[in-house]
Amino acid sequence: MKNSLTLVILVLLSVSSLFAQRKNYNVVFDITSKDTIDHKLVLRWVGEVTENNPEANVEVVFYSKSLDMINKDKSIVADRVMEYAKNPHIKFKVCEIAMKNNNVEKSQLLPGVGTVPDGIYEIISKQHEGWGYIKVSH
Repeated sequence: MKNSLTLVILVLLSVSSLFAQRKNYNVVFDITSKDTIDHKLVLRWVGEVTENNPEANVEVVFYSKSLDMINKDKSIVADRVMEYAKNPHIKFKVCEIAMKNNNVEKSQLLPGVGTVPDGIYEIISKQHEGWGYIKVSH
């Protein structure tokens, strides 16, 4: 009987520790669209992810024609981007190749938005590290 009780306690402790541990939640969003519907959509998803799991790491990578979303003079979602950028678990990264191809200077980026040398390489690197990948599209 004593051995059975000990076994039950060990099993319960093991099960409770499994529930107490939470796997890392890391997701990278890939946005290439100039469409403002996609700009609003990715911010909604970022909000939903971080509301569900405040410790989730989220990165939004911009390249191709999506740079208006993080351009001071063109963004219709600037306030939300800057607010989210204050969260240490949320990063906004712009491809420097896309910036060059679209004649965008770093001074035109919203505060809190960083750059990476190559947006596609950034996404592939995140995937290699085990991050989930979401292509933003509607």
